[in-house]
Amino acid sequence: MREAEFVTSEAIRSAVECEPTLAVLIPAYRPTATLADLVKTLRSVDWQMIVVVDDGSGAECESIFREVAGLPRVEVVRHAVNLGKGAALKSGINLALCRFPDLSGVVTVDADGQHDPEDVRRVAASFRAQPQSLVLGVRDFGGDIPLRSKLGNRITRQVLHAAVGQKVVDSQTGLRAVPRELLPGLLRVSASGYEFELEMLIAAKHMGLRVVEQPIRTIYQPGNPSSHFRPIRDSMRIYFLLLRFAGIGLLSAVLDNLVFCGLFRATGSILRAQVGARLASILFNYPAVRRAVFYSGERHRVVLPKYLLVVVANATLSYFGVRILTQGFSMGVLRAKLAAEAVLFFFSFLVQRDLVFAKRAASRPQT
Repeated sequence: MREAEFVTSEAIRSAVECEPTLAVLIPAYRPTATLADLVKTLRSVDWQMIVVVDDGSGAECESIFREVAGLPRVEVVRHAVNLGKGAALKSGINLALCRFPDLSGVVTVDADGQHDPEDVRRVAASFRAQPQSLVLGVRDFGGDIPLRSKLGNRITRQVLHAAVGQKVVDSQTGLRAVPRELLPGLLRVSASGYEFELEMLIAAKHMGLRVVEQPIRTIYQPGNPSSHFRPIRDSMRIYFLLLRFAGIGLLSAVLDNLVFCGLFRATGSILRAQVGARLASILFNYPAVRRAVFYSGERHRVVLPKYLLVVVANATLSYFGVRILTQGFSMGVLRAKLAAEAVLFFFSFLVQRDLVFAKRAASRPQT
């Protein structure tokens, strides 16, 4: 999936000369005076517009935003209070889509000085070469990087890979080019903080969009004072988002086993208990994983048959697993059921993630 290669300066100039269909979006919370310098530098490229979102920065930053708002083709959106980076990104996306409905995408840039304007142009050029991809500006975490950033990215990267099968070098990068196809759905995402950027990766995965990684410079000020990322609080929100995948599966398993226990005690039949438990589980699990986990926008007639096929296969394997464990290993029925389901849980999750609810990335012409 990773396609990490630098875009040449020649490609950048070629892309810039094309009809511009991108807007730049900069969420800002208590920025320094360098924000105005960043916006002025980015204006040298003919974007449709530059949107700066003041996420409740307060009166002390008023002069900075006033200066930015006075620049041509720059819009400043104001939040009365700090709502979070995700909320700021959604406000900017909404404005960009309302002003330019045919926009090809937006390029998000952090306001803390960690993104070199030349790298912003590189990411934009990479996107213009493949405009139906999510392009991430990825940093190199092998050098002199603050420990909290290095560890946070490494842990999140591994958890994201396990949860959604997505290998991304820099899962928390704020420099990314987001295709038009992804933008409307992002406005409906409930996340309002840093976890919004992970939601974006998850949504892209399940919409079948390619993720392209464009290497960028790694810029950190000593101590990283301009970052408003709170390591403990914001990391917990990110990991809680990822644990949602396992959480719904666990709740489904609990419901399935409770119904199985009740029906088995009432009927004494493993088969009847298995069928009844699986039907009860489906009523909860299908709508939950379709909307809250896998973000599937596919019609029921496309997704439901595949989902039910997986359920039938899972239930069949579980039934024979229980039979084998009870008859061949003298294990109790309930213990055998739990053992079989524990193994099949991961199988079921992987199949649903990659085959049932994920769109296939459409083949696109090479440029």
